[in-house]
Amino acid sequence: MSKADKKAKVTAGMYDAVVSPVITEKSQMGVEFNKVTFVVAAWATKPQVKAAVETLFETKVEKVNIINVKGKVKRFRGTIGKRSNVKKAVVTLAEGQTIDVAATA
Repeated sequence: MSKADKKAKVTAGMYDAVVSPVITEKSQMGVEFNKVTFVVAAWATKPQVKAAVETLFETKVEKVNIINVKGKVKRFRGTIGKRSNVKKAVVTLAEGQTIDVAATA
């Protein structure tokens, strides 16, 4: 089995790796530079995210940047709580490639 055959195969892990797109004002500013932001699973690595985005959205990915956002400690009516940790991936697409995150959200 060649490398091309392995990439074309969609696995359940690919659906688990990419959790959801991030639709914020800041993430939408990157769209003009072919950058799309996703929330990814805590176990996902750069190669796994790249393979998942290329296969699921049928696009060519140039690079992937990973961001680990630590959850903040917040108070609500005197009770201390903590927001969840989140792992984000900023995916840079090849020239001419697009992903419509508004339609997939």
